[in-house]
Amino acid sequence: MKILTSEQIRRVDAETIKREGIPSLELMKRAAKAFYDRFTERFPDKNSPVLIFAGVGNNGGDGLVVARLLNKSGYNVKVCIVEYSDHYTEDCAHNVRRIKAENISYMKVREEKEIPELSGYDLLIDGIFGTGLSREVSGIAATVIQRINESGKPVISIDVPSGLFLDRPTSFAVHATETITFQIPKLALYLPDNQAYTDKVTIVPIGLNKEAIAQEASNMSLVERCNIRALLKPLHKFAHKGTQGHGLLIGGSLGKIGSVCLASRAALRSGCGLVTAFVPGCGTSVLQTAFPEAMVIEDRNGTHITSIGYTIRPDAVGIGVGMGLLPETQEAFYRFIQQNRAPMVIDADGLNILSKNREWLSLLPPDTILTPHPKELSRLIGEWREDYEKIEKTIAFAKKYRLIVVLKGAYTLIVTPEHLYVNRTGTPALATAGSGDVLTGIITGLLAQGYSPLEAAQSGVFLHGLTADLTAAEIHPRSFIASDIIDNLGRAYFEIEKRIR
Repeated sequence: MKILTSEQIRRVDAETIKREGIPSLELMKRAAKAFYDRFTERFPDKNSPVLIFAGVGNNGGDGLVVARLLNKSGYNVKVCIVEYSDHYTEDCAHNVRRIKAENISYMKVREEKEIPELSGYDLLIDGIFGTGLSREVSGIAATVIQRINESGKPVISIDVPSGLFLDRPTSFAVHATETITFQIPKLALYLPDNQAYTDKVTIVPIGLNKEAIAQEASNMSLVERCNIRALLKPLHKFAHKGTQGHGLLIGGSLGKIGSVCLASRAALRSGCGLVTAFVPGCGTSVLQTAFPEAMVIEDRNGTHITSIGYTIRPDAVGIGVGMGLLPETQEAFYRFIQQNRAPMVIDADGLNILSKNREWLSLLPPDTILTPHPKELSRLIGEWREDYEKIEKTIAFAKKYRLIVVLKGAYTLIVTPEHLYVNRTGTPALATAGSGDVLTGIITGLLAQGYSPLEAAQSGVFLHGLTADLTAAEIHPRSFIASDIIDNLGRAYFEIEKRIR
């Protein structure tokens, strides 16, 4: 699904109206109805007092139509029109007249003393500003937003939280508890810097013209289940372990062999036919006891990796988990990347070694996958002031070295030299020790099965997050551990392959 800018969204709206021969009010009704359907599903209690904040633009018009729909279905709803300007859009003004005609309780707010007391409401709906906001919020609108944020009430924002910019950093906006956005994903809704504003994000279709969307060029996409389902390779009846790929996991050091155990288990659970772990001598008995399905090759040293050598021919390599940063290990890593030609995933200490020896980055094969968390990323690309700068610097880094960079986070970003992909599976349960090691194993296993590096990165990240989504009602996020990801990979595959009715 394409991610578009505010200007592109405006063009798609206009083209939908033009191509389908509908008035702009009809598109507003579609959007409001989609919001209404989601809202009433989430909040079925019609006795809960609801206050809707509407601006004087088209986002305010959406809010007024929502008020009409809720009132008609029996909800206890009132409207507060925030008059930050004397100029109403035509569609918003039309709906002000409609709420008057339908006897819906409303008030207009121009001064701070006119802001209603919010303690008497159970739910607040935010429809003050939409995607067209071009300057910082000020005046009465800023005061109202501050009151909303101080209320402690659940806030559901229409399309975007009021005050949120789509294409640049935001310093002040509504703190929504849920954002119900219209059909087209917006990058700003998925960035860490905006987490206080957006919280839970739900996309609802509103019937925007498909051809108009297709005509808009974009180098950003939201990864969806249908995308991953289309990538999955069929399992042939006569498949055997030799045809399903051989993954090699290189890492571990004294006290950190568990990371290789997790990565190896995850690689095999991802569908890989064979998995071999290359570890220091201290890791052999641990691996073969904890995970007998894996084969093991020992380094000549007992406590850490000093020389990476083997006679097998792996289809993919994952390197770096638990490996440590000793000089001998760094030298072994350098010699390995000089001669390796297999598709590769680099994580953890492999990334830290590269950050200490940046000239080695040019030795990596094209489309090597790096999987940094934020601190590891900053060591590679330098510090950033805000998320847009981080993305810009990561894209430049990916272009320079021809890499794929997986930026791990609540919404993991997959950055290639040409494109940015946003993954939205996953919950805070994944913030647990070993979660990254498991992701490395999954992606390595997919690479070994013949998926392209981009396919492996997209599918691996999606599967990894989906395990947390699927177990959210059974395993409390506080008690979820990395092994739970591995144990639920099969369930995640079932969910992806399930046909949509």
